[in-house]
This record gives sequence, C-alpha cells and structure tokens, in this order.
Amino acid sequence: MDPGSQDSSTHPPSGIDRRTFLSASGGALAAAAIGTTALDALPSLVHNSSDETIRVGLVGCGGRGTGAATNALNVEPRVKIVALGDLFADRLESSHKDLLEGDHADRVDVPEEMRFSGWDNFEKVIDNCDVVILATTPHFRPEQIEKAVAAGKHIFAEKPIATDAPGVARVRQAARIADQKGLTLVSGLCYRYQDSKQQTIDRVHDGSIGDIVTLQCTYNTGGLWHRGRKDEWSEMEYQIRNWYYFNWLSGDHITEQSIHSIDKMMWVMKDTPPAKCTASGGRACRTDEKWGDIYDHFNCVFEWDNGTKLFHSCRQWSGADGDVSDYVFGTRGTAAIQRHRVDGEVNWRFDGSPNDMYDAEWIELFRSVKGERDRINNGEYMCNSTLAAILGRTAAYTGKTITWDEMVKSELDLSPPAYEFGPAPVVEIARPGTTKFS
Repeated sequence: MDPGSQDSSTHPPSGIDRRTFLSASGGALAAAAIGTTALDALPSLVHNSSDETIRVGLVGCGGRGTGAATNALNVEPRVKIVALGDLFADRLESSHKDLLEGDHADRVDVPEEMRFSGWDNFEKVIDNCDVVILATTPHFRPEQIEKAVAAGKHIFAEKPIATDAPGVARVRQAARIADQKGLTLVSGLCYRYQDSKQQTIDRVHDGSIGDIVTLQCTYNTGGLWHRGRKDEWSEMEYQIRNWYYFNWLSGDHITEQSIHSIDKMMWVMKDTPPAKCTASGGRACRTDEKWGDIYDHFNCVFEWDNGTKLFHSCRQWSGADGDVSDYVFGTRGTAAIQRHRVDGEVNWRFDGSPNDMYDAEWIELFRSVKGERDRINNGEYMCNSTLAAILGRTAAYTGKTITWDEMVKSELDLSPPAYEFGPAPVVEIARPGTTKFS
C-alpha cells in the first residue's frame, strides 16, 4: 500500500454524516460538498530542472520542526532552507543555530530579514518559500494550512492538524482546495511512510489473518518536558511555552502523541471512521496545577458499524513501564503491526531493516512536487485520524458515548477570544459526568 496515495472515494467530506457517506458514492458526495464555484487556484510549483532550488520554509522552530527541516535537507540536494518563523524569537534563533551546526549548513540560507517572530510569522514564511513545514503548536495548524493553500504552496503538516472539530473541518476544506490546485500535502503521520508498516498492513488487507475481529493498540510512555514559568511571561505566553499541557493548544496527549496508534488502526480499517466511542481517563499522576488541564491516561473503545472494536489505551506516567504496540486479531491469525509480523495460518515477518520514515515522507513529498509520481494529498486521512483522537478525548472528558456523526457536527471551538500576550483561556479540568459535550 502506498501511504501517499489518496482515494477520495473512501473518506466522508466534512459536513456529510458518516452513515450517508457509507451508503452513497464518495465521488458524488465530494462534488456536492465542493460545489461548482470556481476556485481561485494557483498553478502547482513543479520543479523539474536539475539545478533549480526548492525553497523550503519552516514555521514552528521547536525540535520536531527543526528535525523536519533536517529531513528535507537530507533527501533532496536542491533544497535550501530560506525562511524560519516562530512566535518566540529565542526559539527561532535556537533552531537557526542548530541547522547551521548540522550536516547541511551550506544549504541553510536564512539571513536575519528572513527570520520572523510574532503572531504573523507564519504568513511571512509562507510568502517566501515553495514548500512550507508547519510544525507549530497544533492549535494554530488550521489557519496556517488555509494560508499556505491560498498562497499555492506545497505543505508538510505535522500531526495533529487541529485540536477541535471545527479546526478539523477547516483543514478538510483546505485540503480539498489544495487538491483542486494541484498542491502536494503530506502529513506528519509518519508510520504510513515506513516500508515495514506498509508491508505488514498489506498482509492484513490481503486477507492473511482472515476477517478482522478485534483491534488493540497501546501507547504508554513516560513524562515529558515542562519549561517552567518566568515572572515576565503573561499567562498566554506561559501556556503557549508549555503548550503540551493545555487542551486548547495540544488536544491532550491522546491527540498529540497517541494519534500515531489511532492512525495505524484507522489505516488497518481502510480509513473508514468508527461509528462511536466510549472512554474513560483522568489525572492519576499529573495532579499539580503546572500540568494544566490535560489527562495523563485514557482508555477507549471505538466501535465500527460491522461490530469491530478497537481497544485503545495510552498514558504518560513517569517511572512506569512503557509499551507501544498494535495488534489486529483476525479469524485466521494475528498481525503485530509494531513488530512487523503475522502469526496464524499464514506466518510472515518483515525481512530487513525498516526505512527511516522521517526521511521517507520527504522523499515522497519531493517526488510529488517534481512530478515523479502521482501527486500526494494526505488531507482526508490526517483529518479523520485527528478527529478520531478528538472523539476518544471527548468521550473520556464527558463520560458519554459519542458517535462519529455527533463529533463531525460539534461546534465546540477551543480558540481563545484574542491572540495576544495577556490573559489566556481559563484552565478547567474536564470531569466525566459533569463536563458537557457540545
């Protein structure tokens, strides 16, 4: 299975409920959703000349963004990093320094006037590149994707692509416009670009384990970073500096980190959305106020219309045992996705060392940009996997069974009243049975 391929007939358009989607022609629905309004499309920037520079800009200069820029440099000799942007100038300069100390310093050409900070930094980066890396705090991704598509730029978008259902809907629509414009859109759901995962899931799809009965995935890890608090920071700056611990910014760790496990299971299910989810979760270890409003553990049961269930668990507990694993149980055997093997009537194991999935997604992105393969638009599956993670979070926060159709239609927008340094959204920890779904 080619993770860069996108068959729009297997994904429900935003605003189309799941049941209608499953019973109708995907192509007809997509046409109805987009309508006949002429799109203000810009031509795709396809680079075919062997000496033509591909200008790459980075928005979001943390570790993942700097890493993504390095991956781009690793795989394509014509790439130059030409613009950097981050809300905070210190993060911007740290990333620039790291890139200049890397193996490709000769292709990092970012003078001071091309290093942008402040709330509008992403707009300036987008205006000065051919391919943009969007690796900021997840909350800001929808607006940045919309801007990049409007400007006719190719996109690498880190996961997740939003922290609420309205944000997912915005990205889904922007991805459709990108498709009409002939733009490449690659998702940071990197396991889809790892050859060992592709071959293992191919075995599931070719019937090697028979009919799928049950799925199980686990993403149990330790604690993560915290950047503390400084007297000169406003509450807004404090929350964004420590964005992981605030639901409006990160989407909670089920969405920000465990989305990888959920995405692999969505891939196994050929990206058909689950019908509903029942979940629990809470804060067993992260009880101090510095941990914001996110949970430290989730347990979810996703169920599809055909009765297939996914049992998903994730936690971030310092000092506890870790486990990252994914299993598909079928009528003829079992597939261990993370271990790259099938056991049962058919016995199979991936032979060799997996490729570097972080480099691989960039190899395919540039092949798409250069016209060397079918164009990639990962928009629908990155939206569906993000929304599935949000569905699990919402079911746990509320203590209610939430359907996919309800989640698609949710109008709960986590955006703050204003984007400025000063007050920030009130921290309110969700309490199942009390927190309402909207």
